[in-house]
Amino acid sequence: MSLPSDFNRLAPDDAPTPSPSFLDAATYGFAPVETPEPKRSNLDDASTRRFADVYRRLVAEIEKAFVGQRELVVGTLVALFSGGHVLVESVPGLGKTLFAQALGRALGCRFGRVQFTPDLTPSDVVGALVFNAKEQEFTFRPGPIFTQVLLADEINRSPAKTHAALLEATQEGAATVDGQTHPLPRPFFTIATQNPIESEGTYRLPEAQLDRFMFKLVADYPSAEEETKILVEHGKNVATSTKLDAIRPVLAAEEVLELTSLTNDVYVAPQLFDYVVKIVRATRDFPRLAFGASPRAGLALVQGARVLAAFRGRNYATPDDVAPLVLPTLRHRIVLSPEAEIEGRRVDDVLTALLRSIETPRL
Repeated sequence: MSLPSDFNRLAPDDAPTPSPSFLDAATYGFAPVETPEPKRSNLDDASTRRFADVYRRLVAEIEKAFVGQRELVVGTLVALFSGGHVLVESVPGLGKTLFAQALGRALGCRFGRVQFTPDLTPSDVVGALVFNAKEQEFTFRPGPIFTQVLLADEINRSPAKTHAALLEATQEGAATVDGQTHPLPRPFFTIATQNPIESEGTYRLPEAQLDRFMFKLVADYPSAEEETKILVEHGKNVATSTKLDAIRPVLAAEEVLELTSLTNDVYVAPQLFDYVVKIVRATRDFPRLAFGASPRAGLALVQGARVLAAFRGRNYATPDDVAPLVLPTLRHRIVLSPEAEIEGRRVDDVLTALLRSIETPRL
């Protein structure tokens, strides 16, 4: 598996082996994996072909408005069809809002946006009771969270009490106000963005909040070719809505739910379950890590591998479907030891060394 050199910055005592990433030919080129197809999958060939076709069409529609950032695109789609949510970390100006809008259009789902600021309150997010003078009673007025694709923009610019309003929504798909629970529309998918922690005026998200996100995706600056394409396609005095109008829905909301349920039929061999367990358990006693991942990380790895396999046109998962998801799944669920931070280690580098220490199973 050829991997980007961006993840190669290991300390001198670690061998410089690239880490897994979405950015490899197997993921985007759907290269065949030499693994015998098991006979236990409940996902038929027609459904498998449909899944791969939907993936290609979604990417094609999104790219009508959004340039590059394939790791962000693929990771978000994997999380979406896994029933999870994503946290995206990047500097401002890389098009995260445009991407979320394009995704909502391509999915045929309602799009909503919340701009998190220091003075935002929980009721501004989930809604509040409003007195109805005509009926002489309080009625619930839903907040912007009652949508299908939610962009929680710059979530770490608000204090904990505000972005904690998303906890119930991302975990249970509901919001409780004044003791009354209100279900959210389905599907409900959150793309939360945050600036790097070193940026001025930000708050560190608590571990309980971070663990609710299936993936943490890091959006980097575009390549020179991509940046040139951005200037050519967006460097005119044309409203963003014009670009978005070119996007045609690939699915309807009901079809998103249907495909999400179909991923449960992708076959996962017992050896692959053992492989995921070894990876997650290794984070709990690996050198340079103070805290490891919970079983929720293993669930995310397995479900994500199922979806990635379906995107690649297979009804069974392999280690090649697990390895690219290790960094997005674990980088926000582990904590470096003080010694590692002093040494200037990066989370991705430590996770790369951890993954190299675990033998890849042969199926």
